[in-house]
Amino acid sequence: MARGGHKNRVNDHPAFVLHQYAYRETSRLLDVFTREHGRQTIYARGVQRPGSQIRSVLLNFQPLLLSWFGAGEVKTLHAAQWQPGLAQLTGLPLLCAFYINELLQNLLIKEEPHPELFVAYFDAIKALSICKSDGAGVEPVLRLFEKSLLSELGLGVDWFKIAGSEEIIQADRYYQFIPQQGFIPHAAHGEACSGDLILQFANLKMDNEALWPWAKIWMRQSLAPILGDRVLHTRQLLLDLQRI
Repeated sequence: MARGGHKNRVNDHPAFVLHQYAYRETSRLLDVFTREHGRQTIYARGVQRPGSQIRSVLLNFQPLLLSWFGAGEVKTLHAAQWQPGLAQLTGLPLLCAFYINELLQNLLIKEEPHPELFVAYFDAIKALSICKSDGAGVEPVLRLFEKSLLSELGLGVDWFKIAGSEEIIQADRYYQFIPQQGFIPHAAHGEACSGDLILQFANLKMDNEALWPWAKIWMRQSLAPILGDRVLHTRQLLLDLQRI
């Protein structure tokens, strides 16, 4: 952090724009996710004016280097640089990225740093940028990000052990998922998941499509209690399309 010219100034810091709102006639308010400073609200003065060079830089789902200053809840943007390397999202990958942004906006407290989650977010956006516009391949990206988010919030479960014990999950046995607790043994195969699939998810291996519907159920059941009655509009649209 530099302290020259303005107090509490941050220079060239990695960030992504989660959402932006028109503010007055010529400005915007940015909700951004930064690597070391968490979510920040930043006032982008005059970016709506014709000829503003910063306006074209403030793109969603593109890595940026942002400079800002201020000590209050709302900071003031000083400079923005686009970091090339990611293709523009289109189609269902774009909707999935908006869903991820909604999760962050609803579940992250402002100004709490989450550097590891920032890396997971970057990886997710990068993976979505190479998915086809019809959405093929998006499910593993979403499930792994949701898993990272829950872990970062301290709400993850032990994917390797039976809930409340030190007993290791066995690949050839079957288990039932209990939200916010983990897995317990279950005798009925049709109502429970194999330990093999659970361990694949634990090891971040998503190549097996048989795992995808189970992972979706686990993540939905895990997120529901912390989201409460908050509606994720993008997820509802994607559910209507039966894609996630």
